[in-house]
Amino acid sequence: MCTLDGCGSNDHLGPPPKATDEQRRLFLKGAVALPLAVILADPVLAHAQGSMLDKVTITTPEGVDMVAEIAMPATLPAPTVILIHEWWGLNDQIRAVAAEYAKQGYIALAVDLYGEPPATTPEGARALMSSVDPVVATRKLQSSVEFLKNHKDSTGKVGSVGWCFGGGWSLNTALATDVDAAVIYYGNVDKTPEQVATLTAPLMGHFGTLDKNINMEMVEGFEESLKTAGKSLYKFYWYDADHAFANPTGGRYDAEDAKLAWDRTMAFFKYHLKKPA
Repeated sequence: MCTLDGCGSNDHLGPPPKATDEQRRLFLKGAVALPLAVILADPVLAHAQGSMLDKVTITTPEGVDMVAEIAMPATLPAPTVILIHEWWGLNDQIRAVAAEYAKQGYIALAVDLYGEPPATTPEGARALMSSVDPVVATRKLQSSVEFLKNHKDSTGKVGSVGWCFGGGWSLNTALATDVDAAVIYYGNVDKTPEQVATLTAPLMGHFGTLDKNINMEMVEGFEESLKTAGKSLYKFYWYDADHAFANPTGGRYDAEDAKLAWDRTMAFFKYHLKKPA
């Protein structure tokens, strides 16, 4: 779930970091590493980092194809992570984040639940999001999990992470598959106890106190559903921030909270995906 106010406004909570001309030149030459936030805030750098991904085709049992993009780490075999895009679609921002996951030692699969060019306006994003068939999307994600579990370079461990629209679908992936860990960035978590009964993966959630849609009432209701269903492996974090606070390209970016959420996510995946079986 993502809204016009949540992803399209211009009232920054914190200015996105900028690369200097010299940093940009060296990065493009492959001579310097830059923080992810700096890369994401620069369209040229985000495109350059995201260009290292390769296309793969995921096919559901029903024969529906989804073209996804994959980034490989330097050391193999490796644990794997599915990245699920915001309502905009699979764009350079998500590709760049997938490449960063590969740098952190994961096989990173950036899925494309739209199969269409990413949107550049809230109206276009809303149209793409509303076109998604939940049954088909679920099957695509189930097939993506199987693809990663059976990948020749995979350890068999799979995590999921998503933002906004993708945050809700990261949760849906954990409900529909046996992933080993799932992270939700300000995604729709309006679920009943019956709907979360299938959950086996530990969850981490990142939410903003200023978010008017993915708000405390929704998240507290979700937590009650988890408790009623007997689920205890979850940790939710609240930030004094708004929806999409982790996206440097959007209007609600909060640099400090985005970094803290990233560090927490990395520690969570390291524990659940990289620890010995």
